[in-house]
Formats: sequence, structure tokens, C-alpha cells
Amino acid sequence: MAAQPSPDPLVLRVRRRLRTNEHHIWAWGGRIAAFVPLIALILIVAVLAVKAWPAAKVNGPGFLTRSSWNVGNAYGATVYTHGVAHPLGASYGAWPVIVGTLQSSLIALVIALPISIGAAFALTERLPRIVAETLRYAIEILAGVPSVLIGLWGALTLGPLLANHVYPIIADHMPDVPVLRYFRNPVGHGEGLLTSGIVLSLMIVPIITATTRNLFATVPPLPKEGGEALGMTDWEVGRKITIPWVRSGIIGATVLGLGRALGETIAVAMISGSLLNTITPNVYGTMGTIAATLVTQLDSAFNDGTGFEVKTLAELAIVLVVVLLVVNFIARLIVRRTGRNAAPLGVGL
Repeated sequence: MAAQPSPDPLVLRVRRRLRTNEHHIWAWGGRIAAFVPLIALILIVAVLAVKAWPAAKVNGPGFLTRSSWNVGNAYGATVYTHGVAHPLGASYGAWPVIVGTLQSSLIALVIALPISIGAAFALTERLPRIVAETLRYAIEILAGVPSVLIGLWGALTLGPLLANHVYPIIADHMPDVPVLRYFRNPVGHGEGLLTSGIVLSLMIVPIITATTRNLFATVPPLPKEGGEALGMTDWEVGRKITIPWVRSGIIGATVLGLGRALGETIAVAMISGSLLNTITPNVYGTMGTIAATLVTQLDSAFNDGTGFEVKTLAELAIVLVVVLLVVNFIARLIVRRTGRNAAPLGVGL
């Protein structure tokens, strides 16, 4: 058999150079792609900070604690404070919308978290495969529904339904004690804090459920089978083995849902009532959130010839960014601590 001719050395050098160049392209391309989200975040925060700085000088630290939202006299004389022009009588405070943001997101999380974990557990452990796949597909569709459609449904259907048939029952039968007095009359017309929280919970359930389902699917079967062999019930297996095995991931999924709830705009703007200067006295009252305030006030803010209201909205956006960063930082601490202390076979097995 004839010997194969040896490759040309020039061809070998060209091939090695091409492989080396391809390696460098992929390596540098990956590094650049990894830094794109960080660069985008830095640019967004930097632009907002530059735009908000004049308003921060005028509003001062009291912006976080005041409850007023007064655009001032647009037809009066322009006033200068610390060299910043603003309408006469303009006074802004973010405290009510900060409280409204945290309240509605907390209600959404309290409702969505047990539903999401239960749904994920049923999809992975209890339901037949064909039923689980059908429900998983429905959950994915729910996650893709535009928020404006959910907000419209909440404003036209869910809100009036709850106000007419559900809220009166809760309000009338709630004990008149200081803690539960927050759930008593009046129930309003369907707009407000509780309706916003319920709608937000429906929007974050698909996020938490899909992520938690994937986490449950990664739990090895042997520990669960061992628990069942020891006489543990399905509830005990889930509580002591499955959930502790992936609890750090569940916290991460919860933070993803919480971030969606904190930043949701259109749906909350359509349901909350967009009340900017008062904290609701009960769970049914109208309120406002930071994100909803930004979208509802931006159009009218351009009518301010001094541009001060737009700068104030930029300052409000910075507050929302800080809230999101603080929430994520706390969540990372919790994940790190629970991950360090987690027992491989579950707590108390």
C-alpha cells in the first residue's frame, strides 16, 4: 500500500494559525459578551444619576420621607434653589409610593410562593406526565402574556368581582383587633393594594414555578426513595428532602419573581389607582408604586418648562434601582448562608 504524502508545512502553519485565531476570537468574544450587561447597567444608572442630581439637590433627603407630590404653579414665576430652576411651590416626596411598592410586592410574594412551590412539586412528583406537560405549557403561556392584558383583565373583571363578592365577606368577618383592622371596611371598587398584589402574584407565579420545577427535577431519586423506605409520607419527603436540597435555588427563583413584582409598571398603573401622596389606610385602598408613578407622570412631566419634574422622576427611578439592588444583595446573603448550612439529605432526616 502506497504511503500517504506528508502535509505541506505551510498548510500546517496556516491551519495552526487559524485555530489560534479562532480560539482568541471566541475567548475575547466571550469576555466582551460577559461584560455587556454590566456595562449596560452602569450606563443606565449613570444617565439616571446625572439627570436626577439637580432634583436631588432641591428635594434633599426629605424626598424619601415626605408624602407630598405637588408639581407647583406651572404658570407662575420660576424659582431657583441651589441654582436649579423649578416651578413655584413644587414639592415632591416618594415615601407613599415606596411603601406601596413594598406592600404590593410583599402581598404578591406571600400569595405566589406557596402556590408556585406546590405547583412545581405536583408537576414533578404527583401528576401523570401528559398532564404535567400540558400544565407546564399553560404556565409558559401565562408567563408570556403581556402585562397590559393582565392589567386590563384585572381592572375590568377581577377587581370588580373581588370588590363585589369577596372583599365584603373578608371585611365583615375580620375580627376588630389592631392587627387585622387593616382588612376591614371600606372595600372600594376593586382598585387598590390587595387587587394589585393578587394580579402581581399571578404574574410572578409562572417565573417561580418554572424555575422551581427545574430545580426539583435535579433532585436525585435515591434520597427520596430512601425517605419513603423509612416510612416518610410524601409531605415529609418534600419538606425534609426535596425542598432543603434545592432551597438556595428556590430563594433565587423567589428573588426573580420579586424583582418582577417590584418593577411591574402597566398592570399596577391600571389597577392600583395611582395615588401618589397618601399611604392607604386599609388593604383595599388605592395606592401607587414607584414604577407606576414613573409611567403615569412622565407625560405630564414634559409640560414642566423647567424640566424639574422629569429630573424628579429620574431621582425616583434611582430609588427603585437602589431598592432592587438592596433586595438582591439581601437575597444573595441568604442564599450564601443557606447554601453553607444546607444538609445534603435534608434538615432533620
